[in-house]
Parts: sequence; structure tokens; C-alpha cells
Amino acid sequence: MVETTHRAAPESYARPAQKEKQGRLRQWLTLLLLVYFLICAVSIVGDGFKLATGDHAERLFEFATNPFVGLMVGIVATALIQSSSTVTSVIVGMVAGGLPVAVAVPMVMGANIGTTVTNTLVSLGHVNDKNEFRRAFAAATVHDFFNLLAVVILLPIEILFHPLERMAGAVAGVFYGDADLSLDNVNIVGQLTQPVTDTAGQLVASLPAVAGGIALIVIGVALIFLSIRYIGKLLKTLMVGRARQIMLSAIGRGPFTGVASGALVTMLVQSSSTTTSLMVPMAGSGAFTLRQIYPFTIGSNIGTTMTALLAATAISGATALLALEIALVHLLFNLCAVLIIGGLPFLRLLPVKGAQWLGRVAAERKALAAGWVLGVFIALPALLIAVTVL
Repeated sequence: MVETTHRAAPESYARPAQKEKQGRLRQWLTLLLLVYFLICAVSIVGDGFKLATGDHAERLFEFATNPFVGLMVGIVATALIQSSSTVTSVIVGMVAGGLPVAVAVPMVMGANIGTTVTNTLVSLGHVNDKNEFRRAFAAATVHDFFNLLAVVILLPIEILFHPLERMAGAVAGVFYGDADLSLDNVNIVGQLTQPVTDTAGQLVASLPAVAGGIALIVIGVALIFLSIRYIGKLLKTLMVGRARQIMLSAIGRGPFTGVASGALVTMLVQSSSTTTSLMVPMAGSGAFTLRQIYPFTIGSNIGTTMTALLAATAISGATALLALEIALVHLLFNLCAVLIIGGLPFLRLLPVKGAQWLGRVAAERKALAAGWVLGVFIALPALLIAVTVL
């Protein structure tokens, strides 16, 4: 009996471990399937725009040639959805469907600002303790100040000289070279996604062109939203523990390590909101100072660009280069922001000082914290859109 007991024990311990491995394998396979659907969804949005606009896409978007309107659309859309990955993926699909890159660039910049609303809301959870709230709110809004400063610097330069668009076009051209970008050009990703995109096309085939195109856009945007939402949930389960370890070991080791680790952690969890929200409670508790988490925060901007680059691989045909171009604009914008603001001593600490001041003010008057959120992410964009359109 004793011998039997000793033999059975290892088996009883092995079963939970085996079930855990099988569960993690299912999660990884589900993650791969969701990434596949994300790529399909971007292609569906592109097909929908092509179908709905025909050859008149540029004329359709003439109303948005004012860059401030595009910027505000990006801010509001991302603030409402709370996912810059979703918004930038939709923008990639729109460019593939005919949205001019010049119009899409300010939208991408706006998405960078809109994504900061999540960790600002997270900081409100510390509102009952004055000192904690001051530290947490400053840690959250340093991201706001950095992204606002980046747009203030780079948007006027982009309007006048288009450096980001030109650099992105040159880099995209390196990947495509002189290859024929006709619709007959071979694209492995496009062929893999074709069964899903064809099925979506068949669902709307009986509708008129414009209605069918709009239906495809709605299907694509919904699929992007759901895919990224559940990708984020799975990655939190699979990677957040590891991401937290990277974050804890990297914070405080210097600006370069902080930026690199912020980018890496965000790529692991595919959400800059998750990355920055992880740090807010730590800053609120006093475990890390604002200056320690600042490089990590701005590194998350770089990591979040990977989703749009992945989405761009879905596009084939004549607009493939343009889709990759706008995804690269997102990456280059954030890289340039880090290099310019982080590299110039008189700019480097402006976001930190602004966040510290706002944290002190908000801790004294809690209503101002709510006013900041509503003002920056809702009221100001709406006001600027109204002023620039009229």
C-alpha cells in the first residue's frame, strides 16, 4: 500500500502542471487566432473604404484637410475607445481605402494624446489620500504633458515641411523597392487573410456599393476593436507578470534603459495604457519617483506603434505602400519626440515640471482633476474643431 501511495503521488502532482501547460498552449493559440483576425479586419476596413468611396476618396476627405480637425478626431476617438492601437489600426485601413496620408498624419498624432486618458483615470483611484493622489496624478499626467509637447513641436513642422511623411515614404519604399504594387502582386499575408475578407465581401454583396462599403467598415472596425480588446486580456494573463518584472528591474537604472524597457513591456502587452497604468499605483505609493518612471512612460509610446505596423502587413495592392507609410509615421513621430524632447536639456524636464505642478494643484482641488480630463480630451478638441471648421 505504501509503494502504491508513493507511485500515485507524482501523478497527482503532474496532472495540474499538465493542465496548466495545456491551458497556456490554448491561450497562445487563441492569441495567434486573434492576431490573424486583427489583420483580416484591417484589410476589411480598407476594402470597405474602397467600395464606399470608389475613386472619390480624396474629395470625400477634403473637409479634413485642416490638420487640426484630424488631430482632434484622433484625440476624441482614442479617448472614447481608450485604445490607440485600435484607432491607429483603423487609420491604416482607411489609408488603404483611399484616405490621404497627409490627412491621416495628424489623426495618428491625436491618437497619441487620446491614449493617455486611461492612466489619468486610474490615478483618480487614489483621490482619498492627498499625498498619494498628488504623486499618482503627476505620474499619470506626465504622459499627457509629454505627448502634448510632442504634438506642439512636431505638428507645425509636419504641416510646413512634411518630414515624417517623407521619411516614412522613403523607409516604406525600401521594403517594397521597385516591386510592382498592382493588385496582382503576390502578398502572402493577403492570401492568408483572403478567405475571411472574401467571406465579409460576400455578406454585403447584395447591398448597393456605398451601403456595402459602409457595412464592411462597420464589420472591420468592430472586429479590430474586439480583437485588440481580447488580445490585451490574453497578454495581460500571459505576459503582465513578466512585464512587471522587467519594469521593476529597469526603472531607476537610467533614461536609456527606462525608454527601452517601456517600449519592450508595451510590445509584450500590446497596450501603452496597461503599461502606464501599472506604474501609477507604484508612483502613488511612493515606491518610485516621477523622474524614475518618466523615461519608462515615454518608451511606451514607441512600443504601442507595433500594432499599426502589424496591421499594415494585411494590405496588398496599390495602397500597400501607403498603409505601411502611415504606420511608420506613427513610429517615427514617437522616436523623434523622444530624441527631441529627451535630447534637448531645456525641454527634457518640462513634462515633469508640468505634471508636478498639476499634481499639487489637483491634490488641493479635486474638481480640477476632473476638469483636466474633460477639458483636454473632450472640451478642447470639440472647441478647436468648431473654431477651425467655421
